[in-house]
Amino acid sequence: MITVNRYLAGNFAPVAQEITAHDLPVTGRIPAHLDGRYLRTGPNPLGVKDAATHLWTLGEGMVHGVRIRDGRAEWYRNRWVRSTSVADRLGEPRRGTPVDHRMDFAPNVHVVGFADRTFTLIEGGIRPYELTYELDTIGPCDLGATAEGFSANAHSIFDPRTRELHSLAFLYGSDNVQHIVMDDTTKVLRTTTIPVPGNPYMHDFALTEHHVILFDSPVVFSPAHLTTGIPFRWDHDRRARVGLMPRDGGPVRWFEVAPSMVGHTLNAYEDGSTVVVDFIRQPEGFDIRNVGISRPTPHRWTIDLSTGVVQELQLDDRIQDFPRINSRHTSRPYRYGYAAAVELYAPPAGPDDDRPDEGFSNALLKHDLERGTTEAHEFGRYAAVGEAVFVPAESSSAEDDGYIMAYVHNPERGVADLVILSAQDFTADPVAVIHLPVRVPLGLHGSWVPDTRSDHPAAG
Repeated sequence: MITVNRYLAGNFAPVAQEITAHDLPVTGRIPAHLDGRYLRTGPNPLGVKDAATHLWTLGEGMVHGVRIRDGRAEWYRNRWVRSTSVADRLGEPRRGTPVDHRMDFAPNVHVVGFADRTFTLIEGGIRPYELTYELDTIGPCDLGATAEGFSANAHSIFDPRTRELHSLAFLYGSDNVQHIVMDDTTKVLRTTTIPVPGNPYMHDFALTEHHVILFDSPVVFSPAHLTTGIPFRWDHDRRARVGLMPRDGGPVRWFEVAPSMVGHTLNAYEDGSTVVVDFIRQPEGFDIRNVGISRPTPHRWTIDLSTGVVQELQLDDRIQDFPRINSRHTSRPYRYGYAAAVELYAPPAGPDDDRPDEGFSNALLKHDLERGTTEAHEFGRYAAVGEAVFVPAESSSAEDDGYIMAYVHNPERGVADLVILSAQDFTADPVAVIHLPVRVPLGLHGSWVPDTRSDHPAAG
């Protein structure tokens, strides 16, 4: 049997070229009010030292974008983020000067629009990079940077009511995390340093109207695992906790929960004397190097502030990840959530094995949390779809009055489409399908970045 690294095969395989294409063909009709860019990033290694041990998350970031205006798809672009090493390997001039060359990397986790600028983000103290509107690299930047070395993290959250961008940033090897708050010009308003001994992997967090919600899990930084590329391990002696801190800073109130790790959050909000947190739960023993055999599912914690009791409820039993909401409801009560269905990994038998890629399936899910129901939009056999984003309709009033956008691998063409679904008529045929000329490898997070600032895409 031929052993195939799943992260270098199928639709995980990196693309080798940067492409610019104009006037993309469209099936259906793009909503006329959409004016902006759909952006998504992910690992796309520029050379692999050891194919047998390569891990997906270690690939240099590549951003893929489609510009939409007046019912047309004006362009598609894909660009590597030019960190120092990427620029050197491409034989190009370096873009800017990293604060610390040892922590310089092409961010590959998220791409957002903020303060009329475009940023691609990562975590662990690695600085964000700024991009031009056309996705070319400007250089490393100080978004959210503090004197202690923290900066904006991959899952920074924009509150549309206060127009603040919140980050909960961690550093590799540090027993502190830092809550960083910026205004909508990127000015840092305040920072709070929070002791969290043991350096847990705090990939995401949540906000309510009055609280910052922290997730302390048994997945911790491990110097002994540095040679593996992802220096984390599951500490079976460590408790899992959820913490609530006032937005303006102050002591954290911790609550013990069942052993697990919060991968990503849907949303959180306050309901009288309780706090509700909806999230994707990675089960006990989760190994970040083997995400393909994990079973992430959506859960809810209801935290009673008066009694200190935390109740946990599984919201759906289908394996899924990459949850998103209508970001207008960030930190407030909401009804609908969206996620990508996930398939368990079965090792391919060889290079000609045409089974779907591990980690992603052919379906997006819509959860009605009020009714407790779930709808699935399936894209056909061997299609593959990752994270989707919600885009409000023009003059929308209902929470789900809008569109769901995502890159979908089209197995018939062997390339990708940008698919636009009606969020209210979720299982119907797409409103529009924008046909790209190339394959877009499966990736991580992205944003709809409107050219007007009435709605902000930085949540997520």
